Amino acid sequence: QIQLVESGGGSVQAGGSLKLSCAASGYAFSSCGMGWFRRAPGKERDQIASINSIGSTSYADSVKGRFTISRDNQKNAVYLQMNSLKPEDTAVYYCAALPRTDSPVLQRVCKSDWGQGTQVTVSS
Repeated sequence: QIQLVESGGGSVQAGGSLKLSCAASGYAFSSCGMGWFRRAPGKERDQIASINSIGSTSYADSVKGRFTISRDNQKNAVYLQMNSLKPEDTAVYYCAALPRTDSPVLQRVCKSDWGQGTQVTVSS
């Protein structure tokens, strides 16, 4: 199982930028897709970005063009560069391993529990 610790959140004015980091443990990290999720107050947790094991990325429409997900397999880390932040981006941000169904081994190891997340607050 992959264990994750998020960091880098904070308070920023609208239009500003933040870079979130996710430190991961696990030998199989490089084989697992990773995603960033967020949960705004009173709302469900939604996936906003993902990156697969070979580096292909995908984004929710709400953040496309503003956020960039990346990974550094040597450091077992995932990042989320957030630019042009808006008040509606205010949320707790989480990273997580994305489940695999095509490989029994990857299905077993590409799992993670939700961590504490990191708070991002965007003011107008």
